[in-house]
Amino acid sequence: MTKKIAFQGEPGAFSHAAAANVFPGEEFVGCVTFEETLSAVQSGRADFAVVPVENSLYGRITDIHHLLPESGLFIIGETYLRVEMTLLGVPGARFEDVKSVQSLSVALGQCRRFIARHGLKTINAVDTAGSAREIAQKADKSVAAIASRFAGEIYGLDVLAENIEDADHNTTRFLVLSPTEQNAPQQDNKVKTTFVFRVRNVPAALYKAMGGFATNGVNMTKLESYMVGGAFTATQFYADIEGHPDDIGVQHAFDELKFFTDYFRILGVYPASDLR
Repeated sequence: MTKKIAFQGEPGAFSHAAAANVFPGEEFVGCVTFEETLSAVQSGRADFAVVPVENSLYGRITDIHHLLPESGLFIIGETYLRVEMTLLGVPGARFEDVKSVQSLSVALGQCRRFIARHGLKTINAVDTAGSAREIAQKADKSVAAIASRFAGEIYGLDVLAENIEDADHNTTRFLVLSPTEQNAPQQDNKVKTTFVFRVRNVPAALYKAMGGFATNGVNMTKLESYMVGGAFTATQFYADIEGHPDDIGVQHAFDELKFFTDYFRILGVYPASDLR
């Protein structure tokens, strides 16, 4: 039976490409916002969601850090997508025909040197894939879109230039979300555990809470803090570690962590991606 996979953006978005890499041949459901993407899984309109959580250039995707812990969904996997920007034109257009480029402001910023070098005017839009769709509809050879090659294939556009981004290490990490818990089995150094916690209001609580990971040899690959409930005094932490909750070292680290926290929840135990 075909599964439905929710992603944020229009068909051809980088999130769509990431979802297609994880779930080839399935049905994909584009959503306007991250809230709608998670809601699609919560309501049963989609079976899974694939959402970005961090980018090598721009850091964390703030909305996901706030939404995921309260969503009731579980992380069951991760994948990495190399973000390759492509200049797309209408069929028959040549690079010399292009006078303007349209895309999401972030994408335009990532291609700043290419745009300046060729003296192109920029047109801000709300989405890379949406820009590809609009360029296809306009059928104007003087205007091109900056988006993924995947978007060009969907909307029938020609590739006029490839890999035009300024940084060649632009990579986004995506999480695969499920309405049900699907913990991965124990595997040495091949499992990640993601969790959130809030430390108690005692001196050096965070320092003491983190000590158990160091003394038990547990590698923490991510630690982010953010406010909850609009209060400066309520800080929640989002963390990734290498290891399984059933590992002895992780068990001991979590025991120490819980002693200094008043809230702790595991969001997912899942296989570490080979694409990292």
